[in-house]
Parts: sequence; structure tokens; C-alpha cells
Amino acid sequence: MTTLFAETIGEGQPTLVLLHGQSANGAVWKPLLRRLTDWPGRIVVPDLRGHGRSPHARHYGMAHHAADVADLFEPGTRLHLVGHSMGGAIALVLASGWFGIDVARVTAFGVKTGWTTEELQKAAEFAVSPVRWFDNRAAAAERFLRAAGLASVADAADAAVDAGIVQEDGRWRLAADNATVRAAGTTVAEMLPRRPVPVRLFCGEHDPLVNVAALRAFDPEAFAIAGSGHNPHVQAPDEVAALVRKLHL
Repeated sequence: MTTLFAETIGEGQPTLVLLHGQSANGAVWKPLLRRLTDWPGRIVVPDLRGHGRSPHARHYGMAHHAADVADLFEPGTRLHLVGHSMGGAIALVLASGWFGIDVARVTAFGVKTGWTTEELQKAAEFAVSPVRWFDNRAAAAERFLRAAGLASVADAADAAVDAGIVQEDGRWRLAADNATVRAAGTTVAEMLPRRPVPVRLFCGEHDPLVNVAALRAFDPEAFAIAGSGHNPHVQAPDEVAALVRKLHL
């Protein structure tokens, strides 16, 4: 088990958990959190293993990620899960009932529904690639924004950049472990909970990784947020905040 860095806001129930996507970190939720100041319970925002301010690990399977998140809570804790991309996939795994927590509802967006052989090969190669070092913060920040899919929607001053890069001995690198991409490959069909947990899927209208038609194979009521790409929680935080209130309160 990996002990995760996690930010907790507020207290009591309902407990909302926000799970970030591949190569990002919990600070990416800041735009949404600014719109959820009226949430009546606590909000927990972890950095997943191998990302941001959480430690690296030997393994990065979906079950490892899910177990880490579950370990933040007492057994039987009732949780409302909202996850982006890989974080959405982890939320679905947590809803399986295998991890000792009670999932009230899952909202997952930008989750890939399938993988090509080429994508899996690239992920496998990247997982064993050496750490890339940068001579200055600006270059590392630019690389982080591209790796996290935020290049067109955030800038170097964003809080997620501070959590997403590390300075060591006068050089800079990404905080995320390259090996985290080993989590790639699991399909939505394999992750959907086999128990009566309400699940809602959506994506940005212009998400290059998934579309509404693909999501509706698993959730007939899946929808798209107009004008948004892969990061609607950053690009359209007002709409996503309204959806969280509607679906989880």
C-alpha cells in the first residue's frame, strides 16, 4: 500500500473524492473546487501513486490505485467519486465493492473505452524510458502541461504545475513516474461495477480520446459538454460543478 498525499476540505458527509487523470495531480481540480465551496460535507483530493506529491511505487495496476484511495478512509465509509480519465477508471474499480468502502455514486469523464495495439506498445515503451531532465523550470513546466493534456487550457503558473514538477540538484523533472502508464489497457467493460452503483459517464465535445457514442455503449445517458476537450473540469468548471451537485447531492 502507498500512503498518498491528499488534501481534505471541510468535514462530515457527504464525502466527495476527486481523482485526477494520468500524469496530472490533485491540484488540477482547483478550478472546480473554487466552484464547490458550498459542498455540505468534506472533499478529499489525493495525488495518485506515482503522481504529484505522492511517492513512486513498484506497481501501477488499477487495483493498486484503488486500494491506495480506499486506504484513506475508514472501512465502510460512504463515498461519492468523481474521476477524470484514469481517475474515472479508478473510481469504477473502487465501486466494485472489493475495497471495503461504500460507493454511493460514480461520475467518470474522459475515460478511454478501449486501447489499440499501437497505444499499448507506446505505453509499454514509455514505462521503461529514463527520466527526462530539464535545465530550467519553464521547460519542465511546458513538458508537464503537455504530458497532462493541459497545454492549451493552463499555464506555467497553474498550481498543478508546482505539484507536477520537481527540482533536484539544479535540474528539473516531472513528478510523475513514467511507469504509471502501465495502468493503460483496462477497458470500461472490465471495470464497470457488477453491483447496483449509479454510474454516469460523460466527456468533452472535442475530447480526442473518447466520444459520446463510445460511452453510450456503457451508459445510455452519457453526454458531452459543449466546447470542451479532454479536461472539462478545467475548461468548463462551472458546468462540471453544477453536474456534481445535481448527481451527488
